[in-house]
Amino acid sequence: MLTTEELERYARHIVLREVGGPGQAALKAARVLVVGAGGLGAPVLMYLAAAGVGTLGVIDDDAVSLSNLQRQVIHATPDVGRAKVMSAAEKIHALNPHVAVEARAERLSAANALAVLSGYDVVVDGSDNFATRYLVSDACFLARRTLVTGALGVFDGSLTTLRAHARDVEGNFNPTYRCLFPEPPPPGTVPACAEAGIIGALAGVIGSMMALEAIRDIVGFGDSLVGRLLMVDARAMRFETLRYRRDPGNPLNGDRPTIRDLSSHA
Repeated sequence: MLTTEELERYARHIVLREVGGPGQAALKAARVLVVGAGGLGAPVLMYLAAAGVGTLGVIDDDAVSLSNLQRQVIHATPDVGRAKVMSAAEKIHALNPHVAVEARAERLSAANALAVLSGYDVVVDGSDNFATRYLVSDACFLARRTLVTGALGVFDGSLTTLRAHARDVEGNFNPTYRCLFPEPPPPGTVPACAEAGIIGALAGVIGSMMALEAIRDIVGFGDSLVGRLLMVDARAMRFETLRYRRDPGNPLNGDRPTIRDLSSHA
C-alpha cells in the first residue's frame, strides 16, 4: 500500500500505463541486491532508490578513495576513507527514506554467496573482476535468482540479464553467463581500471541501464535482455545488441551439468 507521500513521490511512474499503481507497489515490495558500490553500483543504487525499490541490499568490502569520485557518484569528498556500503546507505536514505538499506561491509565469496543472494528477488552485479562475475552468475543460477550483470572497459560497456534457472517460451533453458563467456580471460590480459583508465560518465550510462533493466524485470514490461548482450561503444556512441543462446555443453544447465555447488570458487 502506497502512502500519500509515496503517491506524490512516484507520480511520474504511476501515470505510466506500463507501471501504474500495481507496478509501483511491486517495486516497493521488491528486494534487490547490488554487488559492488563502485562505478556501476553507484548509479544502480541511486536510480533503484529513486524508483522506490523497497529494500536495497549492497555488498562491498572496499573503502572510498579519492580516485573513486571521478565516477562513483554515490560517494562525496567527505566520504573518503569510509566503508563504501555505509556511504551508499547514507546517500540512499537522504534520497528516499522509504527505502530500507541492508549494508554488508564484506566480500561476496563462495562461503556466503548462496545465503546472501537467497534473501533477494533480483541481483544486480556491478563488480569489477571476472572471479566475482562468475561467482555471482553461478550462485544466482543455483539460488534461482534473476541477475542483471554489466561490465566496463575503457571506452566501452555491456550488460545482459540472466535467468538461466528458467525456461523460454519453447521450454528450453535460458542461457547462462558461461554460454556467453565460457572461460574468463587469462590473468593479466585485461588491465584493471587503475591501469587502463575509464571515462566516468560511461559508468553512469551503463549503471543507469542496469537499473532500468532491474526495474523492467520487477514491474514486468518490455522485452528483457535475457539472451541479448547490449554493447555500448562510447567512442562512436554506437549501441549494438548481440543475441546468444544456451550452450548445451555449459556446466550449469547444459545437457551434462557439472556445477552443482560453489566449491570450484573456493
